[in-house]
Amino acid sequence: MSDKVPFSEILVYLDGSESSMSACMYAILLARSTGSRLHAIYCINTKALGDLVKARIFVSQEKTEYLADLKKDAERHIRHTKKLAESRHVNLVTTVTEGSPSAEVSHYIKAHGIQLLVLGSVNMIRSRREELTSETDRMLRTSPCPVLVTRDDESVWQMFEELD
Repeated sequence: MSDKVPFSEILVYLDGSESSMSACMYAILLARSTGSRLHAIYCINTKALGDLVKARIFVSQEKTEYLADLKKDAERHIRHTKKLAESRHVNLVTTVTEGSPSAEVSHYIKAHGIQLLVLGSVNMIRSRREELTSETDRMLRTSPCPVLVTRDDESVWQMFEELD
């Protein structure tokens, strides 16, 4: 059996949730322990924004303002992710995109030779509608590479804190 791990390119998907930050920490731990290159992607879900305008929940002006807020949030989460990676001596490639998160992640995986996708825990789906609209669930089901889903956020955070 080889000492090599089956992946050298890891991608973590960020969406600003606590579970995606746990996934980020776990991906940093994995990248450090395996010597893999770590990528982080944050996708601003402009598809959902367009749907809100079509459904007349948002007017165009509200969409523009909300999009500006989402871009600020994305940059803040990317900066935080970079600091976490630097604190554990892991190089990180970051990307902020716009569109359908599952499509953008799939495209990134193919374009960059990603061999492992790390996701935060998938929320409990309570309805058929949520199942159809859950981007994380869609990534889990359609990813062109293996997917690791983090669980037990508390133990991930503890492992991350213990690694210096």
